[in-house]
Amino acid sequence: MPSTIPVHRENQEKKTSNPRTSSFQQKANMKGIIISAIAVLAMIQFMVEPGQALTCGQVDASLAPCIPYLTQGGDPSAACCIGVTALKGMAQNTADKRAACNCVKAAANRYANLKEDAAQALPNKCGVTLDITVSKSVNCDM
Repeated sequence: MPSTIPVHRENQEKKTSNPRTSSFQQKANMKGIIISAIAVLAMIQFMVEPGQALTCGQVDASLAPCIPYLTQGGDPSAACCIGVTALKGMAQNTADKRAACNCVKAAANRYANLKEDAAQALPNKCGVTLDITVSKSVNCDM
């Protein structure tokens, strides 16, 4: 007597994408990006205490969200532009600007695939007037 094996049928209903769900997901993603960017800015601001010298760790943290833009091109993310704005706020005096410049230069030289044109355009793309040039070869003696 042959035994029979039960066959399970999968649900064959097709799922259709709902434009409202897609829009909701986009809004949720944007909300997540904005919250992340605000968190990065808050962390950077807490790292800089009045009277303390600016460190490369602070500069690196503020520009870390910019790495994809600086190496791949396109447009900088909201988190990147918040970091650029934070960097401007951290480097208020000549000593801090010089330190930030040297840190940015060192960071730029760690990335062989850094797009120099993207680096130079970064402050402008973020709508920030930055006294520090993002470049591998900038002269930081201000």
